Amino acid sequence: MINTFKDFSYSIEASNAKTHILNHGAIGNGRVLALISPTSAIEWLCLPNFDSPSVFGRILDIEKGGTFRFLSGYQEIPGKSTYITNTNVLSTTFKDNNCIWEVIDFAPRIPQGLGVEAPIEIVRLIRPIKGQPRILVDFNPCPNYGRTPAKLIQTTNGIEVLAFLASDAPLSLITDVPIPYLLNKQEFILNKAYFFSFYYGYRREIPTLTSISHSLELTIEGWRVWAKTCALPIFASAEVLRSALCLKLHVNHDTGAIIAAATTSIPEALNTPRTWDYRYCWLRDAAFVVEALRRLSHLSEGESFITYLRNVTESKNLQPVYSIHGGETLPEEFLPNLDGFCGNGYVRIGNAAYTQKQNDLMGELILCLETLLNDPRIVYENPEELFPLIERLVEDAIMAAPTPDTGIWEFRSMLRHYTFSRAMCWVAIERGAILARRFTRNNLAERWEKIAASEKQIILERGYNSKLGFFTQVLDGEFPDAANLLLPTLGIIPATDPRFVKTVENYEKLLVENGLMLRYRNVDDFGSTTNAFTICSFWWVEALALMGELEKAIEIFQKLLTYANPLGLFSEDIDPNNGTLLGNFPQAYTHVGLINAAMTISQLLEVKTGKIRAWS
Repeated sequence: MINTFKDFSYSIEASNAKTHILNHGAIGNGRVLALISPTSAIEWLCLPNFDSPSVFGRILDIEKGGTFRFLSGYQEIPGKSTYITNTNVLSTTFKDNNCIWEVIDFAPRIPQGLGVEAPIEIVRLIRPIKGQPRILVDFNPCPNYGRTPAKLIQTTNGIEVLAFLASDAPLSLITDVPIPYLLNKQEFILNKAYFFSFYYGYRREIPTLTSISHSLELTIEGWRVWAKTCALPIFASAEVLRSALCLKLHVNHDTGAIIAAATTSIPEALNTPRTWDYRYCWLRDAAFVVEALRRLSHLSEGESFITYLRNVTESKNLQPVYSIHGGETLPEEFLPNLDGFCGNGYVRIGNAAYTQKQNDLMGELILCLETLLNDPRIVYENPEELFPLIERLVEDAIMAAPTPDTGIWEFRSMLRHYTFSRAMCWVAIERGAILARRFTRNNLAERWEKIAASEKQIILERGYNSKLGFFTQVLDGEFPDAANLLLPTLGIIPATDPRFVKTVENYEKLLVENGLMLRYRNVDDFGSTTNAFTICSFWWVEALALMGELEKAIEIFQKLLTYANPLGLFSEDIDPNNGTLLGNFPQAYTHVGLINAAMTISQLLEVKTGKIRAWS
């Protein structure tokens, strides 16, 4: 039987058809990453890769994006979502008409020897808790960002539904619910547990409720084993663990690439064209993620990323961002067929940042290489193999330092001598010299050390405006830039230096709105910015803590936690006027900021409270 999609009654949602709240849970296993709302709707899923076209894209268009959800009384009702403790397995409980039921969503991640089995699969279990609710399954895949019509085909075994992508591999839904109920969008009585396995590719065997339940048990145990190996701080340990679990979802199982966020085109601010596709691997963001996970004692992600880094950079020009499989070309394209998040429009795929010149990049990568090479827990059979990459990055930084770039904020037409970019070039040269000493490249080290000393002087003299009392966005400039809050963590200036203390004080006056830090105030390619870039607030917290203002840092940190969604996840931005989460979601960068701020506060608290010894 063939069933073509018809418009299913969305009139029940007319009141909120253009409204979205980023209260979703994220599930994944390194090969898939899905966002699920508390109504049970899968609102974002790209297959077969993180950066592939969406199959369910309802977060960008209520009617045309596609979804997979469970309705009660032909209506979508809100439930209460929680993560099963110390996992990325999502449980949502629903109550309606004196009935209670549960939906469990997960991507199988099965421990297997020293690794894991991670199929391109999303599994859903729905089971009654009280009473026998009547449930309707709305299974509405809209492949290729809603541009490719889908067909549902009942196969001969009566339990498989196929929806084909542009590739030859099928998408299939296997369930023990009678298929006519799905094809005809017909209610059924939920009087026992049912499963749904949504799968890309070809299967070895047909799942059963028993095998699905076993897969769930192993996935829960696998995530808990991973969580047990996190070296958590004493401060905000639960929030740090959730952030770590969130970061793990952004790491590609096959290549080691780390994406910036799961989504595209969630706007930085509503009613603006500030929409970007973040489903790619920014080398800068990835380096930050690697270091955050390393501080928590997770090292395999860093090792995999270094392999990815070598694959995409050796014998090639270095660029800021690549696809998860190392693709170099990411041309931007607008999708006018989708209404956009909250009707915002401007849905983009691809990212023009791949063509940009971002001089800070070499610094982050050298920092990443340095910390991994210096970690005695990692065994390199031949560490000398990494030195050509180190030398290349340092020499690139030396060449780039005196030239303008687009900066960390990826201004599209504002080539400037950005202070932070120049500081990161210094980092690459200074840390590169240390590594050169380690590899007994003493002549190189000596030359790099002299250049680093000269660069440091330029940054401290021209990056700081003594009249305004803060480090400026560009050398010899006049505008503040929150990226400069990282200068002490880079080692270029102590946090207690009067110049940095004044910078933080003045940034609080110039950049903070309702307790949230903006990136900058100056007009950029798209006008004036209005919303707070969330990681900047965590940078502010860390700067205050390093300055000695620990109580204030903790107070701001605790306030920032109130902006997380109910599952502890953050997006890229926060509207200071109403606390709305905006920007792509979940944002790896934000969770890195949370982890680093919490770790710094924790270390300082341990010293202050005497908890630096065993049994404290």
